[in-house]
Amino acid sequence: MAVTMAEVAARAGVSVMTVSYAFSRPERVSATTRDLVHRTAQEMGYTGPDPGARALRTRRAGAIGVVLGEHLTYAFEDPQATRFLAGVAAVCVEAGLGLTLIPVTGGPGDADRVREAAVDGYVVWTTADDDPVLEVIGRRPAVVAGGPAVPGAGLVTIDDRAAARAVGLAVFRGARSPAVLSFPMGRDRIPRLVSGPDPESALFPVTRLRLAGYRDAITELGGDWATVRVLVLARNDAAEARAAASAIEDADAVAAMSDQIALALPDWQDGRAAGRRATDAGNTSEPTGASHAVSRRISGWDDTAAAAVAGLTTVSQSLRDQGKACARQVVSGVVGVEQARWRLVERASTAGPADEVSADG
Repeated sequence: MAVTMAEVAARAGVSVMTVSYAFSRPERVSATTRDLVHRTAQEMGYTGPDPGARALRTRRAGAIGVVLGEHLTYAFEDPQATRFLAGVAAVCVEAGLGLTLIPVTGGPGDADRVREAAVDGYVVWTTADDDPVLEVIGRRPAVVAGGPAVPGAGLVTIDDRAAARAVGLAVFRGARSPAVLSFPMGRDRIPRLVSGPDPESALFPVTRLRLAGYRDAITELGGDWATVRVLVLARNDAAEARAAASAIEDADAVAAMSDQIALALPDWQDGRAAGRRATDAGNTSEPTGASHAVSRRISGWDDTAAAAVAGLTTVSQSLRDQGKACARQVVSGVVGVEQARWRLVERASTAGPADEVSADG
């Protein structure tokens, strides 16, 4: 039979509340009494209050749940997700909370898995408008990163449409055969090649807004969005992008929705080699356009370290800071809409000047 808190209290000659405080709030018990309780508990084989019972009593689980719209390994494989989770984890450390990853797979049990998670609130990694888990997160403090907006929940995002327009103007200027390397359109994650899709047909807000911004840029430059090929990927995956790239190999300008998939294009083989040579030579400065010229204009998104080495034009945003912002809202219990900062960084891949255009969200 497991030793109970009451039995420890009786043996030590103190109250049950004193035993509880000795383990959970030791500052409220004198050092002498605390040592007596711990010594008695050790002799009796008592390891402390049951965490499940404490959670029921306090109605606090002591953890933030991060809802991933992907398989669990995605959290460790995707550089965007890794940086975002690092931000959430930093706030958890500050607040003395745990972090629980809640993967969803698109199956019928997703909503129940999220609802039943032993967490005090949710941070939801960007998902689709029709994701059923959005209907259950409102029971606790919740914040969605990147969208969609959910009544009663917070939202932390950048102005994806404005950022896509800015990078689109850089990559598409002068292009005769532009193309887009896109994130998935919906939770079905069907990869496909389409021409000039209606951005509103995308159920992922990030995909929808970036497509709208690219369309804005094409229109502003005098082009016809209906002729722009959009290669839709199932995931933000370099191997998938590399395998599918032949479908847009004749495009003279490609806007990719992440640095990872932009740098997976065949154009960057020489760029990566040049970057390695520069690193081996001890040159850690940002490369010049001459050593990283590509046969067509290409842009990415996220401003990773690899993008700087390759000379890739990109949209810079801090996913770590966005993760922190989401977690802080959940911890405080006060949720709302928060616009994060972004900036366009033009480099050699768009043959543009080495300056930056900034925008505060």
